[in-house]
Amino acid sequence: MIRKFLSFSLLALALAAGAQAQTAYPNRPIRMIVPFPPGGGTDILARLVSQKLTESVKWTVVPDNRAGAGGTIGIAEAAKAQPTGYDMVMGQKDNMVVAPWLYKNVGYDPTRDLVAVAEVAYTPIIIVTAANNPRFKTLGDVVTAAKAQPDAITFGSPGNGTTIHLAGEIFKNAAGIKIRHVPYKGSNPALMDVLAGNIDLMVSSVPSALGQIKAGKLRPLAVTSAKRSSSLPDVPTVAELGYKDVDVSTWYGLFLPAGTPAAVVTQVNREVNKLLAGKEMQAAIHEQGAEPEARSPEAFGALVKADYLKWKDIVKTSGATIE
Repeated sequence: MIRKFLSFSLLALALAAGAQAQTAYPNRPIRMIVPFPPGGGTDILARLVSQKLTESVKWTVVPDNRAGAGGTIGIAEAAKAQPTGYDMVMGQKDNMVVAPWLYKNVGYDPTRDLVAVAEVAYTPIIIVTAANNPRFKTLGDVVTAAKAQPDAITFGSPGNGTTIHLAGEIFKNAAGIKIRHVPYKGSNPALMDVLAGNIDLMVSSVPSALGQIKAGKLRPLAVTSAKRSSSLPDVPTVAELGYKDVDVSTWYGLFLPAGTPAAVVTQVNREVNKLLAGKEMQAAIHEQGAEPEARSPEAFGALVKADYLKWKDIVKTSGATIE
């Protein structure tokens, strides 16, 4: 009888300790892997979320920049981390669902090696030209000119195979035109060349182009997302202009290694969604030219899986590859 009582007591203590360990999360600092250098859109959002979590729920969330190979190095590191909830990563569409089809071996499968936790924001993609360009007042002007002179018009992007580049290819195919892609190593060089008139157009994220648009130096022609940008509400969508098959934007969100306890995933999602419901957080995201977006882990995971399959065909059709 005594032995049975002791066994029961030990079991009860173990269960209680396990329950206490679960409810104590997090009981040490959380590393937020940022797969890009400081200062970019992903870094800004990651630091914003880290700061607000630290302030609102007193978690210690420490950003850790692990840049390289288009953001794939940081994602691969997160995928290989222990599934304890103490190593999360701010991923985005380019490195989560496009890169696996571009690179020969990125070292991770986003649908198998990582679990989608919480979407944070999405960024519309915009087609712009220099404000002093006399030829292109509207997107219709671009289409008319491109049909008259195939391959004579150039458009820049932040790099070959990026979501932004491929958004340009999708629009080109939807409009039935031929315009020539000029890849750059980042947004700034492309912006400088379109402002200087060295290229005709640029396809860009809204945050990258917003400052020059507001300064009156760039003329926005259309956004490729399904909805207009709240930062530029007067700019039409490509779909509104008649190209219904164009719906491209870039999302950002938090991921944890596969196998992370479901309770941790739920807890992180709940706290991030609370932040996104707040006016201060929404204003901070809008200031970057992005749109706040909250989803459940299940809904965000479904988005990632759908995009992963969708972009396989898009990348294949574009012919873009990276060694």
